[in-house]
Amino acid sequence: MKILTLNINSIRAHIESFMDILSSGEYDTILVQELKVENSNFPYNLFDSFGYNIKVFGQKSWNGVATFSKYSIEDTTLGLPGYDDINARFLECVIDGRVRLINVYMPNGDCIESPKFQYKLDWMNAFTKYIANHLNSPEAVIIAGDYNVAISDNDIWNPTNYIGSSISAPDARKIMQSWLDSGWVDTWRTLHPTQRDYTWYGYRGRDTVGNKQGLRLDYFLCNKTAINMIKNCEIDINPRLAEKPTDHCGLMLEI
Repeated sequence: MKILTLNINSIRAHIESFMDILSSGEYDTILVQELKVENSNFPYNLFDSFGYNIKVFGQKSWNGVATFSKYSIEDTTLGLPGYDDINARFLECVIDGRVRLINVYMPNGDCIESPKFQYKLDWMNAFTKYIANHLNSPEAVIIAGDYNVAISDNDIWNPTNYIGSSISAPDARKIMQSWLDSGWVDTWRTLHPTQRDYTWYGYRGRDTVGNKQGLRLDYFLCNKTAINMIKNCEIDINPRLAEKPTDHCGLMLEI
């Protein structure tokens, strides 16, 4: 199974490039973040011919996550359990009866002085408590999506540019590092221990992609059972190179 996670930065604004991904047939399961559309206006009809089952947790103008799969989608949970949140950031489900995928769009938090930064930390702390139940599960559990954290300075093209940003804030990094310390595996980094590469390239600048001016914000974290299933994990830059691109690359996991 090949799984893609991608922050689409508005599925309606980037519908053509997303349909190109679907029509390629390369990915069996696709996890999408930042839909920016509520469920009632999600363009289901445009995807009828591609053979995917779809689960959506949308929100008007902001946030939103969706999971597409050629396999069955079961045992779906919308919203982070135990955390009262008006934002659509969490969609958990079981794919093909054999792997539990948690699709997340974690809060950005703006800068560390912003009131939104405390929300980011609160959300991440609640997430910490929730995923602890899955770490040692005999079931394969994979957490994928846009984490809005560059876990180390190696994941930022120019760290000094992001001092004071929530993306590299020590408090946010500490929470995420606690997940790795407990046993969750950062799959891409484990397979590419010294490589400097990124999953996000901003629109500002003449050629942020060509100049490698990016951030690594998108991850697959695997529990102790899932890590034994991993065959490969690579950055798919094609969505960022589309004619009307999102600002994220895709991240591919093969199991």
